[in-house]
Amino acid sequence: MPPRTTDSTPERRDDDRAPSTDPKPEERLGGAAAGAGADEPGAPQGSAPAAGGAEGPAGSRGGDRADLSVLGGDHTGTGTGSDGTSRVCPADGSEAGTEPGAGQRVTAMRRAADGGRRWRAMHLAGCAVLLAVAVTGGAVAMGGAQDRGAGVDAVSAAGALSPGDLARGDLDAGIASLQKHLHAQPRDFGGWATLGVAYVEQARTKGDPSRYPQAERALKRSLALEPGNDQALAGQAALAAARHDFPGALNHADRALKQNPYNERALCTRIDALVELGRYDDAAKAADTADDRRPGVPVFTRYAYVHELRGDVRTAREVLERALGSANAPADVAYVATALGQLAWNQGEYKTALGHYARALAADDAYLPALEGRARAQAASGDRAGAVTGLEQVVARFPLPGPLVALGELYEDRGADGDRAKAGDQYALVDAWTALARAGGVNADLDSAMAAADHGDKKEALRAARAEWDRRHSVHTADALAWALHVNGRDEEALPYARRATATGYRNAAFLYHRGVIERATGGEGEARTHLKAALDLNPGFSPVGAREARTALKDLEGNR
Repeated sequence: MPPRTTDSTPERRDDDRAPSTDPKPEERLGGAAAGAGADEPGAPQGSAPAAGGAEGPAGSRGGDRADLSVLGGDHTGTGTGSDGTSRVCPADGSEAGTEPGAGQRVTAMRRAADGGRRWRAMHLAGCAVLLAVAVTGGAVAMGGAQDRGAGVDAVSAAGALSPGDLARGDLDAGIASLQKHLHAQPRDFGGWATLGVAYVEQARTKGDPSRYPQAERALKRSLALEPGNDQALAGQAALAAARHDFPGALNHADRALKQNPYNERALCTRIDALVELGRYDDAAKAADTADDRRPGVPVFTRYAYVHELRGDVRTAREVLERALGSANAPADVAYVATALGQLAWNQGEYKTALGHYARALAADDAYLPALEGRARAQAASGDRAGAVTGLEQVVARFPLPGPLVALGELYEDRGADGDRAKAGDQYALVDAWTALARAGGVNADLDSAMAAADHGDKKEALRAARAEWDRRHSVHTADALAWALHVNGRDEEALPYARRATATGYRNAAFLYHRGVIERATGGEGEARTHLKAALDLNPGFSPVGAREARTALKDLEGNR
């Protein structure tokens, strides 16, 4: 699976100052040993409420009412077409395809995604419209999601909403309430900071990169009103992380923490940035610091991931289990249970993973990471039909690179009539997403390198992987560069990067598979056997296509002994 970058950090309360009564953990397990329930945890990343958003151009000058166009007001809704696909419709109820300019946007989107492959209209209609709407910054609304309650219907004139309040309720309704409040109180710097963070969350949970420029403008407005306020600086850190600007995220987080050492969002984003920069020792120290200052679900999950990346699966599991035991809000249960499912899946424990995903979906039956994880676990445990159905549902709502590639590979592996073309359609949509992400200021090189190496332009994969390696040296960028070099026939160059990707002890079957294939190509047959076998022993269903090729390569190597 792709790296579990946490792009946004849920907060638990408005006051991020030093808690006066937080208990200290008796042993270092992410603080979960003692104090995990001392504060009500906030909503985790990835909660996905249903409803339309708002969009509009923005200014950034202080509290001038003339610049309130950043608040937007162009709402969209969802409908269902005759073919059963979810459609995004303008607020006046007309068909999306007849909205002024929609035809040109869809045409442009198809050109971006086609890459020489034909479009399959019935299958791609929903995804194409989702992506086309994002080109112009329209809200990508989700159909069919459960009602999570009344949402946030009122805004306090004193302090608007906290990001935690937004995440616990209906995100879109909360944003609309914030917009209303800021029209009335345009000099509320805290409200602008919260709105910026909410836009980041909306962009991430809805796969809509067009929200990021809106978030940037709202956060700048907050800082213009109150220079150096830690809420907006922490929001800028979260925004930079969401755009995969990890040096920028680290810089903003450090600035926020100078103003307020207990800002939970900044503490968590600092861990994320260090992880994604490959600075794992520093990330472990940052996790310890965050655990001391703000123990709770957001910190525990990051603490666990840092340990997993260093090969300490036992501690990662213990921390997550304790975090799950302390979780009360349904969103927190879904978030932590999904993290446990991902950890189990990585170890090839599919039955356990499915149990965790079931718990996550019992808490929130529309939680996309759990739906995607369940489909991957179903595929690995032999339920390919269930996996295909599940991933089709996921990409119909959010056509993002990870599930698109996974679904494409399931089609390839199934091999029924038309499946090769269906797989090509999924890979073409990855190209479309990449173009949209870059238009929203997102650095998408790692995503594009990983997808293109196996299913696209190999030269472009190498360009993107090299560019990403120049920016950061994580295990994921090392693996992506190694594999891009391999598919371009440059295995001697690839081998040091493949070794580096597996050097921390991180138990990732895809990394082991890539290393084994590269070792075989460079003549190291004994090492290749070791790593190919290790990949299949660890997680025999890590990829429908990759696992099959790993078994074939290992069989050939055994026959040559």
